Amino acid sequence: MVEIQGSTADRGRWITVEGARTHNLRDVSVKVPKHRLTVFTGVSGSGKSSLAFDTIAAEAERLVTGTYPAFVRNRLPQHPPADVDRIDGLIFTTIVDQRRFTGNTRSTVGTASDIAPLLRLLFSRLGTPNAGFSPAYSFNDPSGMCPRCEGLGVVDDIDLDRLLDRSRSLNEGAVRFPTFAPGTYRWKRLVHSGLVDPSVPLARLPAEKIDTLLYAEALPLDDPGPEYPKHGTFDGIVPRLRESYLRKTPSRLTAEEQEGLAEVVTRGTCPDCDGTRLGEATRKSLIDGRSIADWSAMPVGDLRELVTSVNDASVAPLLQAIRERLDALDSVGLGYLSLSRESRTLSGGEAQRVKIVRHLGSALSDVCYVFDEPSTGLHPHDVHRLLELLAKLRDRHNTILVVEHHPAVIAAADHVIDLGPGGGVDGGHIQFEGPPDDLASTRTETGRVLRTPLRFKKRTRSARGTVTITGAASHNLRNVTVDVPLGVLTVVAGVAGSGKSTLIAGELPRRHPDFVVVEQAPLRGGIRSTPATVLGVAEPIRDIFGEATGLPPSWFGANGRGACPVCKGKGVIITDLAFLDDVQTACDACDGTRFNPDALAATLNGHTIADVLAMTPADAAALFGEGSPIARRLTWLDRVGLGYLTIGQSLDTLSGGERQRLLLARHLADAGPADDLRLVLDEPTAGLHGSDVDRLLALCDDLVDAGATLVLIEHNQRVIAHADHVIDLGPGAGSDGGAVVFEGSPAALAEETASVTGRHLRAR
Repeated sequence: MVEIQGSTADRGRWITVEGARTHNLRDVSVKVPKHRLTVFTGVSGSGKSSLAFDTIAAEAERLVTGTYPAFVRNRLPQHPPADVDRIDGLIFTTIVDQRRFTGNTRSTVGTASDIAPLLRLLFSRLGTPNAGFSPAYSFNDPSGMCPRCEGLGVVDDIDLDRLLDRSRSLNEGAVRFPTFAPGTYRWKRLVHSGLVDPSVPLARLPAEKIDTLLYAEALPLDDPGPEYPKHGTFDGIVPRLRESYLRKTPSRLTAEEQEGLAEVVTRGTCPDCDGTRLGEATRKSLIDGRSIADWSAMPVGDLRELVTSVNDASVAPLLQAIRERLDALDSVGLGYLSLSRESRTLSGGEAQRVKIVRHLGSALSDVCYVFDEPSTGLHPHDVHRLLELLAKLRDRHNTILVVEHHPAVIAAADHVIDLGPGGGVDGGHIQFEGPPDDLASTRTETGRVLRTPLRFKKRTRSARGTVTITGAASHNLRNVTVDVPLGVLTVVAGVAGSGKSTLIAGELPRRHPDFVVVEQAPLRGGIRSTPATVLGVAEPIRDIFGEATGLPPSWFGANGRGACPVCKGKGVIITDLAFLDDVQTACDACDGTRFNPDALAATLNGHTIADVLAMTPADAAALFGEGSPIARRLTWLDRVGLGYLTIGQSLDTLSGGERQRLLLARHLADAGPADDLRLVLDEPTAGLHGSDVDRLLALCDDLVDAGATLVLIEHNQRVIAHADHVIDLGPGAGSDGGAVVFEGSPAALAEETASVTGRHLRAR
């Protein structure tokens, strides 16, 4: 343990942590310099995030939240006191993580980056004919939104051909939607309205009667049946569906309702605004022949040039602010995005970089910003520009903490804190503190990776054949035709937005369905799902507990009879704060184990079900026997580099890269012979330390040597150098990309002057 002497003067220079024990931290004591860029590094699961996020940032947020009135405090995220002996020198802290933006359809890149308000103000000053004040240029304001789609750009409507079976009568279920099924409340209102004979097929009813059934609103009824409500007015089927499901989103939908809506509701571009979301007056207000919708639809890189061409002294400061924000977006590799793109469609890495741009425009200073691997998804060509933004943020008298693995980010730090030596129970210790130049000479895993030079394969494998993608033209692809070799390790590279994922994760499996794509998409099941459930070992474990104890297996499921009655088997209490993020607190009744006392009283070889779910894959495999089916499946977690996880860990605590590797482990556990495997992995090294990358590459080699075909979409230069074959897309992003720049070996790519990837590979 590092001994730290505290003083009042230190509070202005350091964030001091003594005896931190959050998660796997082992009485960690450390001093983090203020107004500097500090990088926390170490192997996956070593405790980096536990120190930076769950100790420093969480305690700072807790203390700030405590200064607000109770009404406000109860509506903010709650954190328990940090498990630490002493923590001092904290300042206002904000976390810039890789969580995707929420599902709000009204949020776009423009609104999320705070550029949209600047554009609205500009058009309210210079647009002709003028549409009004700046709200008149907003699709989120009634004065600016398209009245038909209400600013959404799309309209949902009912497909009557899918909704109605005209060969049936109302009594026979002519309305094909669950809430209108025979016997339901709404069905009774139809058949007892007296408008039509419910025993006659719809096809034989007069057209005007059908029209009334479908579209009537608040229609007084002449002769309703005795079971009809006393108010005696009738609303048709379509208004009922629109009001209940389309104009507002119900907080709870049954599975039947979800299936019914998917069947009968169609979504299309709003015909009135052509998807721009804006009203007619706003669309007709122009600057140099273009509307604000035209500006928002342009790639950021092109929009920068357009803004530069506008010269008007009356709005010079406004134009300067817009240019600075657009330059920042472009500098973090997002020049291919448009401001009109919905923010919920961004990846976690893209979302984080948009948040960085938003913070750069903040007037606040002396803030601590905590970043979670901001280089994720960035080509080496863009990393140096990200570092320039982080340096700008630091130089505005802020403290920057970054959890990272990228060598360039580590090298750019003012101070480095390396944790390890391993992950999980083998981590949680400070391995190194100091300047980055000294880290490479240490015996830590990070030091070893930093001083190990990049090496190209001396001998690449020969392909057993090829599959061809011909004339791919989706998104920014420019009629691409390319051969993908079989039986080798192929890496598809290129700057962010060059078209890699569109070509390989989109076109390849669509044209060759035997290729399976393993993405970083969220896993289904949320908080109740664990690595054990994803790998399919949770049920066998419950069965073994049942056989050993004589209790039904459901007693050992957090979703069954064994669930804690207070948290319902979630392990946490979730408070719904409506317009804010949900707040989660550990369940006091079960201490977060998810199980009730009866389930926890039963043991297997001295272990409760909660004990087993708290084990690492290796420990659990040893408990059930190394040769058992459970152990064989759990082994894949170690092989994909997730051996530090517990098998009962909630999926919502995993990063995108961890979720992807968990999906890969499941697929490999389910797969048959390796020579039948054709896998596409989308940035599998996201969130991986260099030593974990080496482990992943060793697994890839084993699979390919056994006959599998692997295609990796990657920026990591160690992975590119290890490939048998490289396909490089570009030369730029967005409209400047979408073409194949290079095909061949990594060594040949390093000599290709036309390739941005090649230039950076050669520089290493």
